[in-house]
Amino acid sequence: MTNDIYILGIETSCDETAASVVKNGTEIISNVVASQIISQKRFGGVVPEIASRHHVEQITLVIEEALANAELKPAELDAVAVTEGPGLVGALLIGVNAAKAFAFANNLPIIGVHHIAGHIYANALMQPMEFPLLALIVSGGHTELVIMEGHGSFKLIGETRDDAAGEAYDKVARVLGLPYPGGPQIDKLAAESDGQIEFPRAWLEQDSYDFSFSGLKSSVINYKHNLAQRGEAVNPAHVAAGFQASVVEVLTVKALKAAKEFGVKQVIAAGGVAANKGLRASLEETFQNEGIPFYVPPIALCTDNAAMIAAAGSAMFIDGIRGNLTMNGKPGMPLSSWNK
Repeated sequence: MTNDIYILGIETSCDETAASVVKNGTEIISNVVASQIISQKRFGGVVPEIASRHHVEQITLVIEEALANAELKPAELDAVAVTEGPGLVGALLIGVNAAKAFAFANNLPIIGVHHIAGHIYANALMQPMEFPLLALIVSGGHTELVIMEGHGSFKLIGETRDDAAGEAYDKVARVLGLPYPGGPQIDKLAAESDGQIEFPRAWLEQDSYDFSFSGLKSSVINYKHNLAQRGEAVNPAHVAAGFQASVVEVLTVKALKAAKEFGVKQVIAAGGVAANKGLRASLEETFQNEGIPFYVPPIALCTDNAAMIAAAGSAMFIDGIRGNLTMNGKPGMPLSSWNK
């Protein structure tokens, strides 16, 4: 008999159909992701109905491939972990129901995982999590600062009041006529640019850890309109560089301030926008200079995947948390749902 814990993770919250097997919450045994970027690119963004249909087509295949790559039979698993929310409700339902069917057929416990908790626990696949820690979550739908005193303890100290960072990236990319997904395009242009336009920083109240990127997005739109009225052309690289500089500075400064105030042992970044090279470089340099340990997962684990869901599910499994077959997709699921 082995004391190792094998968790099958399933993720379908948006436009990636993913399954993964993780050992002991820290070791990826298999990780399969079926992306919909090519399909969704035609529409300039994610169409929920199309995302759900792709999930239906792919979910069984990715689960089978994850198990085959891990060289494990269902009976050798300890539990199934699935993204319960938040996300697109139709997409969530595909993953949740597939997980429930798999768990029922194989007499396995099921665990409902919060999508953002998954992003945070992607870091556990790289190095041990030391508490208290600060998590900076930056994704298409979320920009948050969270203090963790231990596993399953999430204290939200800052969040976006309007557009999330990733949402602002996509909207500005659309304004500049860049292809979907817009975030990586802006990051690339900013890195190559030989100049930048100065855009405002939204610091909000002096003691606030909240974020606001709607005004920045509007500033970019107004800048483009003003040039058009004068018959002048926009330099997309200069706009991208200025926009990214504003976002990165606000995220970095607020994260550093929080890390110092709360005396954390570790700072981690999580979410799809954590794959942004400009942001990664700024955070790494800032925290290295301050002597505060900083970690960010490799890019493949920043974007949506099932290994992160299995990692969070492993910690929940050890914590004694179980779901049941009445589980449903929860598009508005709070991060505090796992709080002890």
